[in-house]
Amino acid sequence: MKNKRTSLVHLIYFSRLTLSNEPALRAKQIGDITRQAQKKNEFAVITSFLIIDQNFAIQVIEGERQSVNETFQRVAADSRHRDVQIVEWREIAKREFVTSFTTVSRTAANEPHFAKSGLLPMLQRGTPKGSAIHGLAVTLQAESMAKQGIDHLFV
Repeated sequence: MKNKRTSLVHLIYFSRLTLSNEPALRAKQIGDITRQAQKKNEFAVITSFLIIDQNFAIQVIEGERQSVNETFQRVAADSRHRDVQIVEWREIAKREFVTSFTTVSRTAANEPHFAKSGLLPMLQRGTPKGSAIHGLAVTLQAESMAKQGIDHLFV
C-alpha cells in the first residue's frame, strides 16, 4: 500500500530578534507579536510555539502546507526578525501543539529545560538542530499543560 501524502506540515525556523533591551518595552513588543500572531494564526488554522532565548526567536509552525508557507513569509518579512533561517520543513501526520500561538521566554523557572536542550550555543553559531528545538517546545508545552492540570492532548 502506498503512503498517502499529507498537506499537514511543520516548519521550524530561528531568527535574531530586533526588540528593545529595556524590559518593559520588550515585554510590550512581545505582547504585540503574540496578539497579532494569534489572530492571523487562528484565521489560517495554524498552531505554533514560539520560544524566545535572549535575542533569538525559535518557532515551530504547524498547519496546511500553503498556510504554513504564507505564515513563514510574513515572519521572514517582519522587521522584528532578521537572519531568518529554516531549520526543518516536513510533513506530519498530526499536530503536536494545541494553540494558535504560544510564546515562552527563557526564565529562571524554565532554565533547566533550556540548559538541557543546549540550544543557545547552537543559535549563536547559527546551527540549531530541529530535534533540539522540537524537543524543547514539546517539553515546555507539556510542563505548561501539567501546571494547568491537563495530562494529555486531544489533537
